[in-house]
Amino acid sequence: MSTLAHTMMTAARSADSGLAGPGELDRYPFGEAPVAERVGAPVWESAEPELGRVGRRTAGSRGRGLHGQLVQQLGQMIVSGDLGADRPLVPEEIGQRFEVSRTVVRESLRVLEAKGLVSARPNVGTRVRPVSDWNLLDPDIIEWRAFGPQRDDQRRELNELRWTIEPLAARLAAGHGRADVQQRMSDMVEIMAHAMGQGDALTYSRADAEFHSLLIQVAGNRMLEHLSGIVSSALQVSGGPVTGCDRPNDASLGHHGRIVDALAAGDGTAAETAMRQLLTVHPEVERVVPAPREH
Repeated sequence: MSTLAHTMMTAARSADSGLAGPGELDRYPFGEAPVAERVGAPVWESAEPELGRVGRRTAGSRGRGLHGQLVQQLGQMIVSGDLGADRPLVPEEIGQRFEVSRTVVRESLRVLEAKGLVSARPNVGTRVRPVSDWNLLDPDIIEWRAFGPQRDDQRRELNELRWTIEPLAARLAAGHGRADVQQRMSDMVEIMAHAMGQGDALTYSRADAEFHSLLIQVAGNRMLEHLSGIVSSALQVSGGPVTGCDRPNDASLGHHGRIVDALAAGDGTAAETAMRQLLTVHPEVERVVPAPREH
């Protein structure tokens, strides 16, 4: 196994560091919030009891510490519909319910506002926005939808987008002759093969995600590259409609290898065909994500 493969295998097995506890955070004394401000506030008690103890939960896929956890918790509650559109979010209530500081609440709401999930306006406060306003291409929102009530629609939409993005990216990438990137992609295939033999799903998925990210980057289209987060998110979502990337086997590895060979040969048609074969859905879900016709 190459040094790169060994390094990636080791990194994948490393456990995330523990989260810092609340420490000396200043907490909201609930009594300080005027009663008028609490009218119509979310009934936090109706949510899962553990949701209120963010300091005791593990971090989200992209968040760390109390701030990342609160973003994750509130985001999931909004996307799942537990906090419906136009629902007021009172910072003091959130601070009390989740036992976090003013700073953590303020920064978390700013992140959610940037994602289009909430809006903050003078004299109105912070409220949940309707689905039509959400940034549905945001990796966090993709993940939250994929594991919430909208899971089937999210996974279907992701696979349909991949059918649009990746075959084209494979064709374009074949014309760029980036030997360094092609070697890196070949390394990812080697890592995937070794990980599959070892039953190491985590390393396999990380190498797979990097393979597809590299492919889009080398396509030479900045707009496609901007959409690479969609592919990465799709690869991190398990269950539902599946493609060749979701079921590690010799056939899947073979398709990845053929893509690399086609890139090295500068054969855009072969690269596109291999990618379509890799993304072909399995028979049991073909009615959910139909394979596009070949041109």
